[in-house]
Amino acid sequence: MNLTLAVDDRLVERAREIARQQGTSLNALIRDYIEVLAGQVGGDEILGEFEAMWAEPGNSGGKPFKREELYDERLNRYAPR
Repeated sequence: MNLTLAVDDRLVERAREIARQQGTSLNALIRDYIEVLAGQVGGDEILGEFEAMWAEPGNSGGKPFKREELYDERLNRYAPR
């Protein structure tokens, strides 16, 4: 189905630039947003995706992060050897 919208030209150009930066088209961004808005990706599905990512190795698995743990690796990465 085709859809016609009335949108300010400057807004469309800004949105096109954002789409380009994300490696997609404005059409695809809007289509994806409408799919989410229409409920094709429901809250339960999103929750399931987050739970699956959380369970992957390397994630905390529910253990709270400590600031020092998060930054130690980054700080040590650039330390002189």
